[in-house]
Amino acid sequence: MSDMLNGQRHDRSALILYGTETGNSQDVAEELGRITERLHFLTRVCEMDEVDIQGLSKYTFVIFALSTTGQGEFPKNARRFWNSLLRKRLPPNCLSHVNFTTFGLGDSSYAKFNFASRKLHKRLEQLGGNEIYPRGEADEQHDEGIDGTFLSWYIDLRKKLLEAYPLPDGLDPIPDDVLLPPKYWLELANESSTDVGKSNSWLDNTDDDGQTESDLLNGNLAPTKDWGASNLPKNSTDPDTLGEAHIQAHQSSVPNTATMRDRFGLDSGIRYDHGFDAPGPPSNRLTDYHTEQPEDDNVLPPPALIKGMKKNRSPLIVTMEDNKRVTPPDHWQDVREITFKLRGRDFMSNPGDTISIYPKNFPEDVQALIDLMGWNDVADLKLHFKPKSPDWFGAQNLIMPPDGLNQIRDEQTLRELLIHNLDFQAIPKRRFFELIASYTDDPTHKARLLEFRNPLYTDELYDYTTRPRRSILECLQDFPSVKLPWKDAITIFPTIRGREFSICSGGNFHNPSIVSDKDSQKSKELNNYGAFRDPRPFRDYRFQILVAIVKYRTVLQKVRNGLCSRYLATLPKGTNLTLQYNANPSFYKAPPLLPDLPLILVGAGTGIAPLRSLILQRLKEIERRKDMVQFGKVHLIYGGRNRRADYFYADDWESAQAKDYLHASPVFSRDQKQKIYVQDEIGAQGKEIADLLVSQKVLIYVCGSSGGMPKAVRCAFLFALQMHAGMSMDVAEDLISNMERLKRYIQETW
Repeated sequence: MSDMLNGQRHDRSALILYGTETGNSQDVAEELGRITERLHFLTRVCEMDEVDIQGLSKYTFVIFALSTTGQGEFPKNARRFWNSLLRKRLPPNCLSHVNFTTFGLGDSSYAKFNFASRKLHKRLEQLGGNEIYPRGEADEQHDEGIDGTFLSWYIDLRKKLLEAYPLPDGLDPIPDDVLLPPKYWLELANESSTDVGKSNSWLDNTDDDGQTESDLLNGNLAPTKDWGASNLPKNSTDPDTLGEAHIQAHQSSVPNTATMRDRFGLDSGIRYDHGFDAPGPPSNRLTDYHTEQPEDDNVLPPPALIKGMKKNRSPLIVTMEDNKRVTPPDHWQDVREITFKLRGRDFMSNPGDTISIYPKNFPEDVQALIDLMGWNDVADLKLHFKPKSPDWFGAQNLIMPPDGLNQIRDEQTLRELLIHNLDFQAIPKRRFFELIASYTDDPTHKARLLEFRNPLYTDELYDYTTRPRRSILECLQDFPSVKLPWKDAITIFPTIRGREFSICSGGNFHNPSIVSDKDSQKSKELNNYGAFRDPRPFRDYRFQILVAIVKYRTVLQKVRNGLCSRYLATLPKGTNLTLQYNANPSFYKAPPLLPDLPLILVGAGTGIAPLRSLILQRLKEIERRKDMVQFGKVHLIYGGRNRRADYFYADDWESAQAKDYLHASPVFSRDQKQKIYVQDEIGAQGKEIADLLVSQKVLIYVCGSSGGMPKAVRCAFLFALQMHAGMSMDVAEDLISNMERLKRYIQETW
């Protein structure tokens, strides 16, 4: 019989791959991994881009959990794998020894619902892959969300796996009430064994050049000097000052950020790779949202923290120049226009591009959790990550660092992790209750927690967590008998994920201001990495985002604040932030190639953000090339609640309309007795819109909240074709579907 380690057998192996943007597919993949582990399969869970297709046949079976993003596209961490499947030289039976199934996550408000997983499943079959179980699909619009279909799918999958791969006599599945061993945990730095070999720590593995695996994940060479907070000016929030200190600690260019640097020509700010994100934790003194300077804004976060940023994505370091409320003070919703300044050489941002912001927890909330769990004795001691021993035939490369924490260097405190990386303000998922049920001696509490874990009690779980938006911290306060071990914090709590915002500026707004010769020379000196020299001068670029602050009351009559909204709303001007830049090439692919085509832009609320960027870019192109190119007109259909309160950027639209570059048609649902929405305005302009659609000489963009709005807008276009072009529903559907296929109907909703 094959050797067993941690209950897993070397003759039974499972590979669970995921592609995700928001983390939902990763959650599904990890749940599937726990199922296969309980069936004694030696299990690896990782991103799709972490493996090559040649290695798929080494596993008993492979399960893919894949989200669809954008216009039917693959997530960024799955595109390399997908492209490798599209190579023409692959023989049609190259995957004949691969057993697989897929589970897709999508949103039915998009026309290309679960498009990526369907394409993947079909391509695997084309290459000879063997489907071991019918593919599954989840819909975000389902009343129960992903669980609405995933729970029943994975329960049946488990039965199928036991039938197809029965366990030997005398070996039973690991019961659900037995906790699986963690992949990694925390330990005190001074308790680390000095005789542990390098192969036992992912932080210590070195390559031939002396780089640790942690350094490679960080995209940095090992520093020659440890820059602690004491090396920085106490009251400094100047990016140049912080950047210079950080640059002096390194000797070479950053491999992972080369693409970003080449594109933007960034100055020393890009070197904040370890996360000098000043000022530090949000101020405790802020009880409401404002942008005045807090009294303790000079508290720097610990160096070497990058807020859970993916190892293959590059950071931008920006300064918040303005944090302005754009709705009236008496309006129910606080919407902010936030302006960032970036120092670089050639900042090239296209309409549709986004940034991801990594928020922090507030210190008083962190202290509340520490007090509740009894962690005060260890909260400020230095900790290490400790991975479990390798169990895949000693394959060290399969010891993966905690996801979302792989940019944190060794020796952080528990308090720092709770502030910067662990999201205990998130709404808990089923898995959380399964974990914490093992850490209570109260039989009543234990029974209740296990009920929340049980799929039969989905409605009760929804009513307790999702409906009132109850956080992990509040759940722990409801069950005070639960005392979690601090060593397992990185396993029990999810990591803080970046929140994505569309850039709403464009055109002439991005024109740079020249940096003084002195600052430019200083930046060039700091930017000399080995032989890398760039003679281009540095400039200050600016861009904006539009943020709706999440603040509301639930059925518990308690005020709820979005983690990122609360964080952003309290940041003062001059704050330096670590951001992640996300290009969205499919959004702006057609307009530069087809400038003569009119644009129909439909946006509701803050959905105007990417549309404004698109309009400003079009206006800039008109001013620059109006004598050479005949540009199509822009038709903007905007929806809000009140003209006085949330007609965002009205001055921009009126100015463009006066020049006959744009025709704006705003509608407001609360300004009259009968509610009017954007789909109603499409109907009112049905004849003109139908003519443009029939001619196939138009580009359509729909932006705003997902759910009912994009569906209603699409139906309005179909109805216009039926009413004013005499088309049947099938013909109208074919026309709109063809526009979507050609990327002439773009939907960007969230």
